[in-house]
Amino acid sequence: MRTASLIALALLLAACGGSGKHAGATTETTAGGCVKVSQPKLGKRSAPKPTARLDPTKVYDVRFTTNCGAFTIRLAVKTAPKTAASFASLVRHGFFDATVFHRIVPGFVIQGGDPTASGLGGPGYTVVEAPPTATRYTLGVAAMAKAGDQPRGASGSQFFVVTAADAQLGPDYALLGHVVSGLAVVERIGRLGDPSTERPTEVVEIEKATLDVH
Repeated sequence: MRTASLIALALLLAACGGSGKHAGATTETTAGGCVKVSQPKLGKRSAPKPTARLDPTKVYDVRFTTNCGAFTIRLAVKTAPKTAASFASLVRHGFFDATVFHRIVPGFVIQGGDPTASGLGGPGYTVVEAPPTATRYTLGVAAMAKAGDQPRGASGSQFFVVTAADAQLGPDYALLGHVVSGLAVVERIGRLGDPSTERPTEVVEIEKATLDVH
């Protein structure tokens, strides 16, 4: 059931790794230990499909600043060059800013990247890059979600981060990268879901995604 669903679609501020958006302001924390925020304005978005690849000699890190803290994903530039280039381009266009994690399954994954939060949104284009057959989706691995009628490795903008020791998924989802910092934040977010509906129990906003190249 988990696989099918995936296909279809601080107590203190410092403890949350608080972002600049809330710094210096009077804030209220939620039961989950995040800064309480209102649902951002959601709706369809689009972005141009990139035509250039990233430099494989460089490291590309995407930092997600959320109301629950920040975490960073290092893109799999060498293993998944097309997927990495697409994701980096979306970040540069601000595609993920003011969106939410619309699907949270405790002990499995957190999923975001849909500007409509419906599970059906995307950037208006698709990239296909099948992952290596030996790919395993273990704790901290980030990959791209896809629809059931799409081929292996198809992706738009929706991504997930694994919060299980091993999600036990087949090698169908394009590899995005892995979490290199802020895993505790990812795990915090991963507890904020209803197992029966796979919907978040609190608003978890991606306030901003930024790309660091080094």
